[in-house]
Amino acid sequence: MAFDGSSEAFLGVAQSASGKRWEARPDDTRLTAALAQRYSLPEPVARAMAARGIDLDAAEAFLDPKLSRDLPDPSHLRDMDQAVRHIADAIKGGQTVAVFGDYDVDGATSSALLLRYVRAAGGRILSYIPDRISEGYGPNVPALVKLKQDGASVVITVDCGITAFDVLSEAANQGVATIVVDHHVAEPRLPKALAVVNPNRLDDDSPHGNMAAVGVTFLLLVALNRTLRQEGWFETRPAPDLMALLDLVALGTVCDVVPLTGVNRALVAQGLKVMARRGNPGLSALSDVARVTEAPGTYHAGFLLGPRVNAGGRVGESALGAELLSTDDAQRAQVIAQRLDAYNEERREIERICLEEAIAQVEASGDADAPMIVASGKGWHPGVIGIVASRLKDRFNRPTCVVALDEDGIGKGSGRSVPGIDLGSAVIAARQSELLINGGGHKMAAGFTVAADRLAELTRFLCDRVAAEAGTGGLIPVLRLDGTVSVGGASLDLIRALERLQPFGQGNAEPRFAIPEARVVQARIVGEDHVQIQVADAMGGRLKGVAFRCADTPMGQALLRAQGDRPIHLAGRLRLDTWQGVDKVQLMVDDAAEIQ
Repeated sequence: MAFDGSSEAFLGVAQSASGKRWEARPDDTRLTAALAQRYSLPEPVARAMAARGIDLDAAEAFLDPKLSRDLPDPSHLRDMDQAVRHIADAIKGGQTVAVFGDYDVDGATSSALLLRYVRAAGGRILSYIPDRISEGYGPNVPALVKLKQDGASVVITVDCGITAFDVLSEAANQGVATIVVDHHVAEPRLPKALAVVNPNRLDDDSPHGNMAAVGVTFLLLVALNRTLRQEGWFETRPAPDLMALLDLVALGTVCDVVPLTGVNRALVAQGLKVMARRGNPGLSALSDVARVTEAPGTYHAGFLLGPRVNAGGRVGESALGAELLSTDDAQRAQVIAQRLDAYNEERREIERICLEEAIAQVEASGDADAPMIVASGKGWHPGVIGIVASRLKDRFNRPTCVVALDEDGIGKGSGRSVPGIDLGSAVIAARQSELLINGGGHKMAAGFTVAADRLAELTRFLCDRVAAEAGTGGLIPVLRLDGTVSVGGASLDLIRALERLQPFGQGNAEPRFAIPEARVVQARIVGEDHVQIQVADAMGGRLKGVAFRCADTPMGQALLRAQGDRPIHLAGRLRLDTWQGVDKVQLMVDDAAEIQ
C-alpha cells in the first residue's frame, strides 16, 4: 500500500519486524459511542465498526445481513434477461445445456450451482472443466465444439470468457451458441455470444462489480427460477431450493477473495449457515477429510475447504472439484474428497520446493525492493504459481507475479497484488501492448501467458506501471490496527462480541489489536516453522499466541528473542481456542515490533 505520510505511526512503530508501518484505523469517537449505546456493543467492537465506515443507518444491515434486503434484482444486469430466455427455452424444450467452468474454486462452485439447479429443475446439463496444463485458462474451441457434438444447444461459460474474443468468435462460426457469465475486468469490446452477463462490463452501471462469478451465477439462477415459475414450469414438478445452494455461493465468494460487503456479505453470512447443515454430500465429505468439526466460518472455507477443491485443478484432475460439489452420491463424494485431500498434500510439497527456489531467486537478484516482483523458473508447476505468488507478496510486501516456463519457451504466469495496486488492469494493459499471448484478471489477482523472450520486457512494463500507480511515496506496507487491548481485556466476552462482525474477509477485515509492551514468558518453535508464545501481565493473566510459518523470518526471530524481560509490541487477531471442551482466548500474531 502506498503511504503518503499523513498519519502518525501507531505506538511509534514506523517499521515492524516484518517491515510494516503500524497505523490506527480512523477513530470517530462520537460514532463509536453512538453505536455502542444503540446496539449494546463493547467499545472495541463499536470502534471497529466505525472504522469500517458503518454508521448508525447502516449498522442494522451490517449486524444482521439478509438476502431479502440485500439481494439485487438480477434483471438490472445487462443481458441477464436475454441469457435467462435462452436457458429457459432450452430447459422447457428438452434441450441440453452445457456449462464450461474455470478450474479454481469460483469456477467449480459456479459450475456446480448450474449443474444442481438445472438437474433439480428437470433439465439436461453437461459440464466441462479444462485441464490447467494441456488446455490452460478459459474456453477453447475444441472443448466447445465437443460440447455441441455431445448435444448441447447452448454453452454457458462461468468465471471465464469475457476476453475470449477469438475463441468465442471461431466457436460461433462452427455453430456453438454461448452465454458468458463472468466477473473479471472487461474491455470495451465484448466476446461474440448470445448474452454477456458481467457486472464489470464497461457499459453496465451495476453497483455490484465486486461479486465473485459464483454470485453472478446465483443471480442468473434467481432470474431463471423466476421466469420458469412465471411460465408454469413448476406446476407439475417441484421448484429447486435456491437457498440450499447458498453453501456453494459462500465457498466460492470467500475463496475468490472479493470484498465481503453488501450483497457478498449477505450471501456468505447465509451460505455459511447452510453449510453448517451439511446438506451437500460433497461439502460434507470434504469437511470430514479436512477435519472441520465446528460450525464453518470464512477461515474454514478459505483455508481448509477451498484449497482442497483447488487441488484437483492445480496438480490433479481439474473436473474433480465441480463433480464433488454437484454429486448427490455420498459414497462417490467420499472417494473424490479423499482423492482431493491427497492431491492437496502433493500440492503442498510442490509448492514448498517452488517457494524456496523463488525466494532464493528474489533475494539473490536484489529485486526485493523493486516496485513489483517477477520470479520465473523452468520446471515450476503451473498449478502452484498462484499460491507461491501470494506467499512472495506477503513476504516482500510487493505485488508479485510468478512465471512457470516450459521447454517450448512459453511461460504461464500468476500474480497477486497489494491494496492500492490494480494488477488486473496492468496485465490487460500489457496484453493490449502485445507483450502477452493472453491475460486478464481483477484488482488483486491476474493470470497470463507470455513468451519467455518477452519476460524481461514484461517485467519492466509492470514495474513501471506499479511505480506510477504507487506514486512518489512508493510502496510502504501498512498494518492497520483497531486499537489496543490488554492481556486481561482479551476476554471471552470480547471474542463473542467480535463475532457479531463476521463474516470477515476482503473489505471487512477481521479486527486487529495491539498488545503494547507485552511480556513474553515463553516462546518456542512448534510444528515445522510456527512460533508459539505465552504472554503474561502483572495481574497474573495469561494469553497464548501463535504466529504461523514465521520461525525463520525477522518477525519469528523477534518473538523468540522477546522471551524474558524484553517487552515487545504485538499485533494480531483474537480467536476462540477450544481444547478438550474448554474455551480460551488465543492471539493469532500477525506482527511484532521490538522496543528500542
